[in-house]
Amino acid sequence: MRFDILTLFPEMVENILGESIIGRARDKGLIEIAAHNIRDYSEDKHRRVDDTPCGGGKGMLMAVPPIDRCHGAVSALAPTLKTRTVYMSPQGRVLTQGIAKELSEYDRLIILCGHYEGVDRRAVEMLCDDEISIGDFVLTGGELPACVLVDCVSRMVPGVLSEDECFEKESFMNGLLEYPQYTRPIEYKGRRVPEVLLSGDHKKIEEWRKKEAYELTKRKRPDLI
Repeated sequence: MRFDILTLFPEMVENILGESIIGRARDKGLIEIAAHNIRDYSEDKHRRVDDTPCGGGKGMLMAVPPIDRCHGAVSALAPTLKTRTVYMSPQGRVLTQGIAKELSEYDRLIILCGHYEGVDRRAVEMLCDDEISIGDFVLTGGELPACVLVDCVSRMVPGVLSEDECFEKESFMNGLLEYPQYTRPIEYKGRRVPEVLLSGDHKKIEEWRKKEAYELTKRKRPDLI
């Protein structure tokens, strides 16, 4: 799967998505991630990409032309791929595991990162198929949300995790939070791993995990039940 991120801060994106599981997946060729600097598509001699909002207001707004040119150039890199363009926005659909699964069905995501006071609305209307938020709060730019989206979707690409079970039994995949997990030492400061997990009885362990997942969800996120 390929991710093309349109941003004013490509180094920030590369630093985050070059590490850990995502970095290893890139090295193996399981996913491709490219960060494209929108400033490279500015025709202003100072590489400006923003201007004041029409009608007045605080801050600066990213203008349509450089975004449009950047998107056009990136789209042309792999025109045959099944692609969806996403704008990271606090006004978008709040990211869930289900949405991540939906997006993982595409061959490529083009992700637009806003900055300053956001982007000229025409850029969203002309170029984007979707708007995604990572929560009901506002950040200084779309780069961190874009990295969250890439991480979340990449985990569902075959081969990125060692087994599909690694994500299929995680929180939210089956409508419940994930059951508690433990590792060695078996006892630490008077707290022991639940005996059922040491029993070797896989049927009982599975039953315990289902029960714990339900009870945990009921206590912490009753809205999911």
